[in-house]
Amino acid sequence: MAPRRTIAALFAAGFALGGLSACAPHPADPAAVAQADDMSLGNPKAKVQVVEYASASCPHCARWDMEVFPAFRSKYVDTGKVRYTLKEYLTEPQALAAAGFLLARCAGKDRYFPVLDAVFRGQQEMVETKDPKGVLQRIAANPGGMTQPQMEACLTDMTAEKALEARVERHEKVDKVTSTPTFIINGRRIEGEMTLPELDAAIAKAAG
Repeated sequence: MAPRRTIAALFAAGFALGGLSACAPHPADPAAVAQADDMSLGNPKAKVQVVEYASASCPHCARWDMEVFPAFRSKYVDTGKVRYTLKEYLTEPQALAAAGFLLARCAGKDRYFPVLDAVFRGQQEMVETKDPKGVLQRIAANPGGMTQPQMEACLTDMTAEKALEARVERHEKVDKVTSTPTFIINGRRIEGEMTLPELDAAIAKAAG
C-alpha cells in the first residue's frame, strides 16, 4: 500500500485537506469474497449480493451515498431482496478516509453506517473550512455516541489502524480494487457511480 499521512496529521496545526481525489476506473475482474470483518446490511440469504468498495474521502462515494443509497436501501436492502456489503478502501486524503472508517467502527455495528453517512455528508465542510477535527468531533458525538476522549482513543488505536490497513491491502492486492466506488453484484464488477435505474437493471439481471 502506498505510504499515507498518519491520522494524527488531521489534528496538527495548519493541516490542509486540499481537494478530494477522484479515482479513475481500472479494469479488473476478481470476485468479491465475504470476510468476517465486512460491514453489511440486509438479509444474509438474499439472492442478490451487492458489494461496494468505497473510500470515506471519495467525493463520488459521498454523492452516491447521499443521492442513490437511500432509495436503493429502501427498495432492496430493507425489503430483504439484497444483501449490501461495504468494503473499505483509502483514497486521498487517506488520513481523512482512515479516520472516518475508524470512527464508524468504534461506534459499533449498529452505528457504523450512520457514522459513515455523516462522514460522507461532512466531506465538503471539511474541505471548505479546512477543519476536519471539528467536523469529526461532531460526528463522533452524534451519531457516533462517543465522548471526545473516546474519539481520541479511537483515532490513536494502532491495533485498529493496522487492521484497517490490512483490510485495504487485501482489497487492493487480492480483490484488485484501485478505484472507488467499485460495485460487485453477484460477481459482476461495475466500476464508477451507479444510478438507481442502472442498479435496477443490474439487480434484475442478477436475480435472474
